[in-house]
Amino acid sequence: MKSPLAKQLFQIEGITGVFFGPDFITISKDAMAEWQLMKPDIYSAIMDHFASGQSIVYDDQDLAASDTTILPDDPEEVQMIKELLDTRIRPSIQEDGGDIEYCGFENGIVKLKLKGSCRGCDSATVTLKNGIENMLMHYIPEVQAVEQVIDENESVAIEEFDKLEEKLGEK
Repeated sequence: MKSPLAKQLFQIEGITGVFFGPDFITISKDAMAEWQLMKPDIYSAIMDHFASGQSIVYDDQDLAASDTTILPDDPEEVQMIKELLDTRIRPSIQEDGGDIEYCGFENGIVKLKLKGSCRGCDSATVTLKNGIENMLMHYIPEVQAVEQVIDENESVAIEEFDKLEEKLGEK
């Protein structure tokens, strides 16, 4: 999926990520960039884009979550997990500018990837464990735990951030 709006936003110095939800946009920035300086350019890019009448994505693909589409061969517990994610969990996470992606269910463990503002949020683990895990376990007895899936790029970024914090702590 390609987006003319995302392309425009990435032209703004300091922007490192753009995430489109059904009714929100989450923008991530470089640690050194200042929101105060970036906000006018961000607002301008968004307003100009919507004033132009262009679509957010080139091919008008629906932004609905395909990860939770119930497939004919999904076991009953997977269907229930996907339905809960779509109807109960995803809407509340999207209210905070984030989203979740269903990555699988194996041996009683639901694998989810946090996206948008939830990805780097300090309380993401608490949200994942206390909120999502408790709800899924309450409604679906087969669920034993929820684990966060972290892709390779995020893993490297987390390691580098930890190293930086360690260096700053030594000073």
